[in-house]
Amino acid sequence: MLKKIDTLEQFEELLKQEDKFFILKHSLTCPISHAAYQEYEKYSDGDQSIPTYYLAVQDARPLSNEIAEKFEIKHESPQALLIKEGEPVWNASHWKITNKSLNSATNENL
Repeated sequence: MLKKIDTLEQFEELLKQEDKFFILKHSLTCPISHAAYQEYEKYSDGDQSIPTYYLAVQDARPLSNEIAEKFEIKHESPQALLIKEGEPVWNASHWKITNKSLNSATNENL
């Protein structure tokens, strides 16, 4: 199940509480982002082993920027990241965000 986060405080809590999780930076106005969101949703509905979160870039720009700065990963939208033990271990953007790529990232980081 997808859970939306909006604040840096929520993200910091995730880093403390979750060993592993995915986060998707999603644009509410971009058709490519919409397609990536649908793939992310498929993944989330099928695989519950890693929690899935997302942020809407238009609603949470400071959080989106902070994630880019903290992990030194250039901001893109859409962009999916797999965080493990507080560090990014995988990321993809645009058309590379697919149910298949998310499943592969999961299997590689069990």
